Order: sequence, then C-alpha cells, then structure tokens
Amino acid sequence: MTSAPLKLKPAAQELVAELHRQLRTRWEALDAPEQPAPATPPNYQAAALPDDLKGRRVELIVEASDTGALDAALNSDADALVLDFDDTFAPTLENVRTAYGAVETAAKSDKPILARPRALYALEEHLDFGGPAIAAFCDLGVILAARPEEPMHIYIPKLETVQEAQLWEDVLALAETHLGLERNAVKVCVQIETYAACLHADALLYALHGRAFGLNAGRWDYVFSLTKRVGATRGAMPPRHDLTMDLDAMRAYAEVLVRVCEVRGAQAIGGSAAVAPSADNPQTTLDAVRADKRREAAQGFVAAWAGLPMLLDSVRGAFEGEPSQPLPAETAGRTLERLLDLPVPRPLALNVVQDSIGLALAVFEAWYDGRGVVVRNGRIEDTATAELARAQLWQWVRCEAEIEGGDKLTPDRYRSERRALAQDSTAQARLLDHLVLAPVCPEYFPRAAQLLNQHLLQPQEATI
Repeated sequence: MTSAPLKLKPAAQELVAELHRQLRTRWEALDAPEQPAPATPPNYQAAALPDDLKGRRVELIVEASDTGALDAALNSDADALVLDFDDTFAPTLENVRTAYGAVETAAKSDKPILARPRALYALEEHLDFGGPAIAAFCDLGVILAARPEEPMHIYIPKLETVQEAQLWEDVLALAETHLGLERNAVKVCVQIETYAACLHADALLYALHGRAFGLNAGRWDYVFSLTKRVGATRGAMPPRHDLTMDLDAMRAYAEVLVRVCEVRGAQAIGGSAAVAPSADNPQTTLDAVRADKRREAAQGFVAAWAGLPMLLDSVRGAFEGEPSQPLPAETAGRTLERLLDLPVPRPLALNVVQDSIGLALAVFEAWYDGRGVVVRNGRIEDTATAELARAQLWQWVRCEAEIEGGDKLTPDRYRSERRALAQDSTAQARLLDHLVLAPVCPEYFPRAAQLLNQHLLQPQEATI
C-alpha cells in the first residue's frame, strides 16, 4: 500500500493508531470459520437512555460527506441526527476527507448526534496503520476525538456474532481509556439487520449492555442477510415489493427486537422512511410514511428514522400518543418458524428481474462516482437496497427461478438482461456480474468492489 493521502488530526490519529495496535489481532480473528454459539444471557438491564434523546421521536439520517444536507439537518426541527458512514456513504478519498471534516461541524452543534461508523468488514484504503486500516476504527476514532468531553452516540451496524459485539465493546472501552473518559461514557444503539443478529439479539445487547440503550431495525439489510441464509435451498425468494412489514415473517423480525427491548428496558427504534415525495402530490407518500410508522408504534417501537427533512413531521406524528401494549409471549421455536415462513415460490415477472438489475446498476454506478444514494422511482436507494437486489438476483439465478411465461433465469439469461442495461466494460456491470454469478453469495459489495479494483478477484463468467 502506498503512503496514505488522508491525514487525520493529531488527536484522532493517536486514538486510531492505538485501536489498531491493541485490537487488530482481535479483528482479524473475526473471520475464524467456527464461532461458538452465544450463551443465554443472565438477567440484566440495558443502559439508561441518554438525557438528550429523551422524548425524541424522529432521527434524520444524513450521509456523512453531504455537507449541504448536514447544514440543512442541523437547522431542521429533527429531534436528532444520524451522521452516516455506512449504507449511504461511498468511501472515495474526497468523501472520507469531507466526512471527517463534517464530523467537526456536527460536533459543534447542540443538536443530539448519533454517528454510524462503517461496519467491521470494511477497510479504509486511504490510511495505513501497520497494515490496511480498519474503517470502523478510523471512523470511530475521528467521531470520538472530535468531542471527547461530550461523546456523540454511536449506532453499531451489521453485527453477526457476539464476538463482533464484544470487539465493539472493547474498542469503545479502549477509546474511553485513551480519551480519559469514564467507562460507558459512549452510549450506543445496536442495529439488528442480519439474520444471525435477529436470532441472537438478546446476547448482542447483553455484550454491550453497560452502554447500549436500544435496538434498531434495518429491514432491507435484514432481508439481504436472510436471502444469503436461505440460498438455493428453496425456489425463488419473494421480490422486494412482496416483503412488506405486513408479511408475518417480517412482523416476526420486528417483534424480536421489541420483545428483547421490553424485557431489558431498552428502546426499540424503527427503520428508515426512505421515500421521496413527488412535488406534484406529496401527500400520498407522506400518508403512507405515517401509516408505516404507526404500525411500528403499535408494535412497540418508540422512534424511527427519516431519510429527508420533508418526512420529519409524518414520522414524528406517528409516534405521538399513548404507548403500545406489551407483545404477547412467544416461544423461540415459534419465532423461528415465523421468521422462515416466507411466501411459496412463484414465477417472477420479467420486469421485476429487470428492475432489480437496474436498481443495483444505478446504485453501483453512483457509488463508484462517489454518491452513496440515488433517488429512483420515488424511493431513496442506497447500499442496503442494492445489496438486497443483487442478493436476490444471485438467489434467483442459483435456483434458476421461473420467469412468467415459462423461461428460467439462467446465468446466460441474467447476462442478457444485464447487457440490455449496461455494457460489459462498465465498472457497475463487472461488479454486478461478480456478485450475481458467484457460486457463494459474496458478503458485502463495497469490499468486493475494492478487491475487484485491486485485481484480486476475477469477475464471474456466465455459463454456456
């Protein structure tokens, strides 16, 4: 790796270097093929809710390098902001540099700030700490060093195992020691957005319970993870538009979070309202957002995210009123049955396949161009929805899903449909082919894209 073109401020540089020195070996061990199953947690209670988050109903998510959106958000009436380095963030050199500067701007605000660093799988290619920089360590170091006297709260993304949760706990504890803070000064909300995390939500919360005040639902990341889990063991997974939160399997996922929070005294935070109302008729979309968030409120969630300032009132209004009643008890066996009780496979409409290809290509093209978000057909699309689209395409190709009319979605048919939308030579086509035609579904596309760019992976070829 060449000398790093990205410079951190001295306080952040020292903290990030310390995190790498002390914990790189632990991070490397996360890839061990066998991780022990988590033990049943003892009786415990989650951390108390931070004072500045009491009464908040809506958090406005802002892509970390979008300084215009950050300025607007800081001047909005959002109850809190989520400064995002994960699903909405494209980690180009300029974006990382700008985002780290934006952290300094956010740190000067009196508005409650929750920052979401990148997940543990990601590397920061523009920094080197005795080896490739771990992006989560870099982001976290910059975030905490910007305002150590009043640390920003942290969203922890994409957990799979208790070992990962314990690593985050140790990273945060080491950062607190380095900055001279009391233990558990940094408060966190744990995102439950993988199938494994859903199964072990209580154990994950317990691993961080001295500082963790809540669990957050990320539905599209969860379905992406579920699709990888199901693989080709069944016929075609339902398309995205059939995986609404009214589906019992998706209700079961949401209820896992709420039940854990009810027992452990934590907050359940709902997903993101990620739609873009049309200028001509915004009310229809705003009404749909409010209805979706009312459903979450009825389940036991107390707040949720908004993807745009114009959605704030609709999200906030849905959570005002009397608290919901506790959910009825359910056995672990019954919950597992519900989580996997997906609709019976049926033939796919060709336009659904084409739309999934188009969505992934559009996000990948924007991501390579340094934009982590695109608005497409009235929806805010980002890494999470692109991951879902490409995983579903992988699953459909692996099981050669039937297309309405009798054709099969073979690798060659996929390639034909993709070529109608993007030439083979484009970066986004090369990446999508690698992800869709791989024998095993790759974990996360940003890392696959880095490896392809370094020529460490070869794009998959269609079979003849």
